[in-house]
Amino acid sequence: MRIETSSGPAEAEIDHPEEPAFLLVFTHGAGGGVTSRDILTVRDTALAEGGVVARVLQPYRVAGRRAPGKPEPQDKAWTELVTALQADFGPGLPLVQGGRSNGARVACRTAGELGARGVVALSFPLHPPGKPEKTRRDELLVAGPADVVVINGGSDPFGIPDPADAAEVRVIPGQPHSFRKGFDTIAETLTPWFRRWGE
Repeated sequence: MRIETSSGPAEAEIDHPEEPAFLLVFTHGAGGGVTSRDILTVRDTALAEGGVVARVLQPYRVAGRRAPGKPEPQDKAWTELVTALQADFGPGLPLVQGGRSNGARVACRTAGELGARGVVALSFPLHPPGKPEKTRRDELLVAGPADVVVINGGSDPFGIPDPADAAEVRVIPGQPHSFRKGFDTIAETLTPWFRRWGE
């Protein structure tokens, strides 16, 4: 489905369980899409626990750009599209949101404003490669009071958040920024959280 925002149209692919327990709105990283194996693993895991799942292609990707631009318009568009999805598919349902890499940053930055119960952060980019002094830790912390679940690769050049900065930080040994394996670990980590958020 197409969703109009202040930054242009976004697109969302919606999957419904038989008995909805929560709404999960999930998005890609910079330059990415919503059909990567890790994102599909998140979708399948959420569906199994009663999640209505919206996989969102953000406006900049619909427009053909690879870079998201400044955070403010990106966050505004995200807030608009999540609000629209809540009205259509999740009125009264707990909101969970998330993304991979840049998408995880957006989900964390907007969680408080949107009242999200939880945030799924795949490959949260704690800092640019080789520049640990340029930390994005504040973006992770601002998501509270939502529970933030981080799943990062052990060899991610973008860094790994401190376990004290999230409800859970799961590290998949040997994996880079884009997961090549460990999809069962993603599902195993998220299952109890989706169950909890849907209660």
